Amino acid sequence: MSDACSEPAGAIKAIDKHSVHQICSGQVVLTLATAVKELVENSIDAGATSVDVRLKDYGAELVEVSDNGKGVEEANFEGLTLKHHTSKLRDFSDLIRVETFGFRGEALSSLCALSVLSVVTCHESSQVGTKLVFDHKGHLVQQSPHPRQQGTTVSLQQLFYTLPVRHKEFQRNIKKEYAKMIHVLQAYCIISTGVRVTCSNQTAQGKRSTVLGTTGSPSMRDNIGAIFGPKQIQSLIPFQQVSPAENVIEEYGLKDADLPKQPFSMEGFVSRGDHGVGRSATDRQFFFINSRPCDPLKVTKLVNEVYHMYNRHQYPFVALNIAVASECVDVNVTPDKRQIFLQEEKLLLAVVKTSLITMYEAGVNKISLNFTPIPRTTTNLRSAAQGSRPLQDLPEFSPRAPQWGGLSWTGSGTEGSRGAATSRKKTAPRQIASSLRRHRDTWRSGPVSSSEPTDAGKKETQEEASEDPEPLQVQSEPGTSNEGRAAGPDAKRARTDEPRPPAEHKAHTQSRRSPAVDAPVFLQKRAVPLHFSLQELAGRVKRLQDLRRQAAGGELCYRRFRAKIDPGENQTAEAELSKEISKDMFKEMEIIGQFNLGFIIAKLNADLFMIDQHATDEKYNFEMLQQHTVLQGQKLIQPQKLHLPAVSENVLLENMEIFRKNGFEFLVDEDAQVMERVKLVSLPTSKNWTFGPADIEELIFMLSDSPGVMCRPSRVRQMFASRACRKSVMIGTALNVAEMKKLLVHMGEIDHPWNCPHGRPTMRHLANLDIISQE
Repeated sequence: MSDACSEPAGAIKAIDKHSVHQICSGQVVLTLATAVKELVENSIDAGATSVDVRLKDYGAELVEVSDNGKGVEEANFEGLTLKHHTSKLRDFSDLIRVETFGFRGEALSSLCALSVLSVVTCHESSQVGTKLVFDHKGHLVQQSPHPRQQGTTVSLQQLFYTLPVRHKEFQRNIKKEYAKMIHVLQAYCIISTGVRVTCSNQTAQGKRSTVLGTTGSPSMRDNIGAIFGPKQIQSLIPFQQVSPAENVIEEYGLKDADLPKQPFSMEGFVSRGDHGVGRSATDRQFFFINSRPCDPLKVTKLVNEVYHMYNRHQYPFVALNIAVASECVDVNVTPDKRQIFLQEEKLLLAVVKTSLITMYEAGVNKISLNFTPIPRTTTNLRSAAQGSRPLQDLPEFSPRAPQWGGLSWTGSGTEGSRGAATSRKKTAPRQIASSLRRHRDTWRSGPVSSSEPTDAGKKETQEEASEDPEPLQVQSEPGTSNEGRAAGPDAKRARTDEPRPPAEHKAHTQSRRSPAVDAPVFLQKRAVPLHFSLQELAGRVKRLQDLRRQAAGGELCYRRFRAKIDPGENQTAEAELSKEISKDMFKEMEIIGQFNLGFIIAKLNADLFMIDQHATDEKYNFEMLQQHTVLQGQKLIQPQKLHLPAVSENVLLENMEIFRKNGFEFLVDEDAQVMERVKLVSLPTSKNWTFGPADIEELIFMLSDSPGVMCRPSRVRQMFASRACRKSVMIGTALNVAEMKKLLVHMGEIDHPWNCPHGRPTMRHLANLDIISQE
C-alpha cells in the first residue's frame, strides 16, 4: 500500500502555522477603517498628544500614522509584531482592569500578514531613532538607525495585497472604504481631548489636502466644532443626566427598591429638538463606553426614538460618553471591540430615556410660552397640505382605486383596435376574467367608484379637481352592498379632518372622483347568490398540490409567482418580479387588452400580468428626468459661506459635475483655510421649489456613500416625481395597442420598474393559465 493511502482521506490534522496566521489576520483587520483605528489606538495608548494620519490614494497605496508618544524600547523590537504579544496584560484576570484601547496583541501582527509594514520609532530614552522592517509572519528582518524625534511612525503599503480577492474589492470600493474610515476617525477626534489629531490624503496627482483635524483642546465641544464647524455647535445642547422616572422604571421591568446606586456617569451633546437642526441621516452619532468608541445598538435606537417624539423627520447629532466601572463592562466580544456587553443595561436605558425626555420637554415648554395655537380649520389644513413640505411630512394617502365591480375591456380608443383586442382575447382562456374578479378588491386600498367615468364626467371631474373640493363620504342604507354603493336619500356631504393630499396626488385621483351633486343618486344592484362548498374548495387545493408534485407525464408546473396582490406583500411581489422578469421580456409580452381604462393586461408565455398604466408611465418619466435634467441655477447676489467640514469639502470638490447638474455652483479658493474653501454662488430654482445648504449637505452624504454616482437630493426627486406624475397617462384614458405596447417597452428601459416614485405598484402577476387550466 502506498504512503498516499496510509491515512484516511478525511484525516483531521493541524493547519500549518503560516496558514493559521493568514486566516486569523483576515478576521482581525477587515477594512481600511479597522487598520487606521488600530494604529491610532496604539498612538493614544502610548501617551501621544499629537497623532497624524497620512494617506496616499485614499489609503490604497499607503497608510501612515505618526505620533509623539513614548516610542518603543529596543528590548521590545522583536516582540512588537508577534501574535498575542502585548504589554497591557499578562493573564485573563487582568482583562477586567484594562483601560487602554488595545490589549490582545493582534493588530500589528495581523497588519504584517496583510501588507508591507515598517516602523520608525525613537524611545524617550534614546538619542536616535530606528527603522524596523518586518516580514509577513511578524519577524524582524531589518533594523537600521533613522533620524526621528520621540515617537513612532507605522507605515502600511499595499494593504490587503496578500489576499487577492479582498484586495481587488478593496481597490474597487476605495472611496467608500475611505468615507467609512473618516467616520471612525471622527469618533476618536471627538473623544480624545487634549490630543491633536489630523488626517490628510494625497491623490494620484500629488496634491495633499487636509481631511479633518483637531487642535488638542481639552473640551469635547471644541473637538466637535473643529470637525463639523461652528454651525453644528450652535444646534447642540449638553446632555444632562437625571434619575429614571417611575413610569420608565416600570416600562423596563425594574423595581425601584432593588435599583442600585447609579453606576453610570454620562456626558456629551445632542441636537436640539427643533425641526431643521437635526440631520437627514444617522451619520453623526457617536457613542463611547469609558471613552472607547462603540456601537450600543439599544442605546442608539432609544436615542433616535425619543428624538422622533419631538422632531419626527430628522435624526439627532449625538456624542455621548458613558463612564462605568471596568468590572461592569466586557469589551472583549468582537475583533474590532465595537460590540460591548454591559451590566445593568436596562437601568442605563431608563436613565438615558428619562434624561432626554426631561431635556426636550424643557425646550418644548420654553417655546410654548410664546406660541399662540391656530384653530384647526379646513382652510388651514388645506394650505398646509398644499405647501412645499416634503412628501414624507404628509400623512399617508392611498389614491382611489378604479372600478372593479364589472369587467370593462377596451383594446384601444377606437372600434377597430377594440376589435383587434377582442381577437387576441380569444387566444386566452376564459379564466382571465375570473382572475380579474378574484383580484378586484386587492390591487389598492381606497373607496371604489360605482360606474365608469363618461367623457363628460371625466371633463367635469378634472374641472372639479382643479378647484380642490372636499371628498364625499357616502352613508348607505342597511342591507345594501358595501361595494360600488350608491348614496341613499339620507346621504350627506361630510368634511374630513385629514389633510388634503399634495398636488402631485391629484393626478392619481382626478379621474376617479364623481361630479359633486346635491341630489341623491340611486343605482339598482342585482343580488347574486354565492354558492360555496368547503369540501369542493379542499378538493381543488388537493388537486393543485398533486399537480405540483407530479413529475411524470409532462413538465411540472412551477409556480414562480406566489405573492398575492396585497399591499402587505408588495416587497415579496417586487422580489419575485425582479427575479423572474428581465428587461428584454417586456417587449416580448403580448397585449391582451385594457381593463377599466386604467390597467393593461399582458401575457408572457402562460403568465398573465396587470400593469398600472399611470404608475408605469410615471416611473419611466421620473427616471428620464432623473438621468437627463440639468437644473438651472439662480446666481446669488453675494457668495454664501458654507462652513463645511474638511471631509465634506473634499467630497464636494471631487463631485463638482454632479452638483452642477443639480443646479449648484461654487466658488473654490484652494488657498483658504479648511471650512472656508468653498462658497455657494448659485442655487437651483424651479417655480415654487427652493433649495439651500440643507440640500447640499444631503447630497454630500449620498456621495460619501456612492462616490461619482449621479444622485439627487430628496427634494429634487420630489419635484421630479410631481412633474412625472402630471405628464403621465392618466387613469381613465383609453389606449390603443401601440400606446400600451410603448408603455411596456419603456418598462424594459429603466432600472427599477416595479413601483412609481410615490410607492404605487406598477405591475403585478395575475395568474398562470397552465395551472388554472389543469385545476
